[in-house]
Amino acid sequence: MSDFTMKKDADGVAIITWDCPGKTMNVLNGQAMQDLDGLIDDALADEAVKGIVITSGKKDFAGGMDLNVLAKMKEDAGDEPARGLFEGIMKMHEGLRKIERAGMDAKTNKGGKPIATALPGTAVGIGLELPLSTHRIFAADNPKAKIGLPEIMVGIFPGAGGTTRLVRKLGAMAAAPFLLEGKLVDPKKAKSAGLIDEVVEDPLAAARAWVLEAKDADIVKPWDQKGYKMPGGAPYHPSGFMTFLGAAAMVHGKTFGAFPAAKALLSAVYEGAIVPFDTALKIEARWFTHVLMNPSSEAMIRSLFLNKEALEKGAVRPAGIEDQSVKKIGVLGAGMMGAGIALVSAQAGMEVVLIDRDQEAADKGKAYSASYMDKGIKRGKATEEKKDALLSRITATPDLEQLKGCDLIIEAVFEDPGVKAEMTKKVEAIIPEDCIFASNTSTLPITGLAEASVRPEQFIGIHFFSPVEKMFLVEIIKGKETGDRAVAKALDYVRQIRKTPIVVNDARFFYCNRCIIPYVNEGARMITEGVTPALIDNAARQLGFPVGPIQLTDETSIDLGAKIARATKAAMGDAYPESPADDLIFWMEEQGRLGRKANAGFFDYDDKGKRQGYWKGMQEKYPLADEQPDLIEVQERLMFAQVLEAVRALEEGVLMDIREGDVGAILAWGFAPWSGGPLSWLDIIGTPYAAERCDQLSEKYGERFACPPLLREMAEKGQTFYGRFNPGAEKAA
Repeated sequence: MSDFTMKKDADGVAIITWDCPGKTMNVLNGQAMQDLDGLIDDALADEAVKGIVITSGKKDFAGGMDLNVLAKMKEDAGDEPARGLFEGIMKMHEGLRKIERAGMDAKTNKGGKPIATALPGTAVGIGLELPLSTHRIFAADNPKAKIGLPEIMVGIFPGAGGTTRLVRKLGAMAAAPFLLEGKLVDPKKAKSAGLIDEVVEDPLAAARAWVLEAKDADIVKPWDQKGYKMPGGAPYHPSGFMTFLGAAAMVHGKTFGAFPAAKALLSAVYEGAIVPFDTALKIEARWFTHVLMNPSSEAMIRSLFLNKEALEKGAVRPAGIEDQSVKKIGVLGAGMMGAGIALVSAQAGMEVVLIDRDQEAADKGKAYSASYMDKGIKRGKATEEKKDALLSRITATPDLEQLKGCDLIIEAVFEDPGVKAEMTKKVEAIIPEDCIFASNTSTLPITGLAEASVRPEQFIGIHFFSPVEKMFLVEIIKGKETGDRAVAKALDYVRQIRKTPIVVNDARFFYCNRCIIPYVNEGARMITEGVTPALIDNAARQLGFPVGPIQLTDETSIDLGAKIARATKAAMGDAYPESPADDLIFWMEEQGRLGRKANAGFFDYDDKGKRQGYWKGMQEKYPLADEQPDLIEVQERLMFAQVLEAVRALEEGVLMDIREGDVGAILAWGFAPWSGGPLSWLDIIGTPYAAERCDQLSEKYGERFACPPLLREMAEKGQTFYGRFNPGAEKAA
């Protein structure tokens, strides 16, 4: 059965319906594009057809392109993948351009048939690029629908004419948020922005009525008319010049040159704006091909789209376990973490019992949700009714008896094993025997915490990142005795709160903190060596990290770093490696410079908490070196400090699935998204080079850069991580 079908009614309107069999959302593949092209040819050639409406048989219009199509284009081209991609993309351009021109005479722009799109719901990616090629877009008044071009978020840009059409339709400035930021908006905002034309109750009926009344002048796009001028001015126009100059500065200011797609998009827009429309489409196709041939693009698509989606859909969920959706959840501790967990749980429709030592503390935790909803009301994202409904689902109390009937407990009390053990015993005496108990600890091994439980098979770690409501990742930690039902419960809960889960085996710092701590420590070490703090942070930002290691330490608090160092040293004893980074952190703590929260840390702050620059006092204890290191050297130290821990985590079995290693790194601490994650980055640079660089760095800076045996073995065999460990793929020997 074809994804596209057509019915011609008695009034001469051909209704083309997009409805991919067996899928909840329409996605475009190669065969479907051919089928659509054939139907368009049929309708244009049929004299009885007066106009065409393209719509969807599903509640949404379309979610984008099947990315396997692009991979097939490369494969089919053999030794010339770039040529195959370019020709495939141009074929798509030709099909959409045929819709846009609709059979009209090339010279007079007359004789064409009106083609409209009716969007019942969400239309993103190719799901908007196709409508943009039609003559009028009607969308249902559906506030839940999202409209936009999010391609930049997965390392590509709109390459099916969306870039060229949107810039010519809106101008570079107005198009920028949708192209460069991947902004998604509801239908009413899409109309006010100029993305679509009408918001109506019945888009199919409205589109049908329009095509029956449309005249020749109604269907000619502005860029196909004589005298067309780009809104806001073309690059060579005085006003346009300023726009394009500003756009380049803005993009490089935000990306630090680390994201190839953003730079390619700018080039496609600039070069396309100074040539005729059809030439602009060729330029767009060339830059799109250029991006797709960059290993960064493949890695980003794999991690941020394919792997992320697979994990969210239960790729690592234990088989044979029935649905474990949470109905009533108990949250122990109403501090910042507990309050955030209560909020996202209530948002997902769960009944929440928020526990703290007294009523005042519990109420304060519930007030966090009230404040959050108030901010949403101010922005028009929520209503008083929604606020009242959410708050009604949260019971704030010091009474543990209220936990009766809970099917999941998440403990978020003080990071002390004794305190956690006491709370575990008290709560397990009250909750049902089949209730799963989870700890939100960020550093304490789950197996050790589970010793306080009478049901260790039902004890698990669910590690949130702060702030809970904003961070996308949840790290689930299996203790040595944690059973499959507990894992399934945790995964189903994370699905309910619409976050991305990774599941790892128990070890000190688990996976994410295991990699983050060496990152911030390496930055601190460099300060003790006399490296300029600005060089360290900017080196990281040029790699695509949202913040550098020095700034990150200030944001998370310096005394937290000191506390973690002391606890780790106490646990490891003589095995703990002495570090100049610890010396710096302890010294900063003694100075009372605890980070942003204290308005004094590695940075100075004004009275309003705004950063004023790096604290000069650091240089009194650690003077700046006369000769500063090379930028690449700083960057590789920061990268290898993290990726080697990711390799060791895989080697030791903490990481059970490399997809989780890559997705987790990007979502948890913003690891260079362009790379696809630490293991994808090693694949990009090649394991032989990585092993060689490890040897050089370890000789110069110490054993922490020693090449892990797994990486050494893979380098000798010329293997890649996704070649050897990709789930579903045959593992290399």
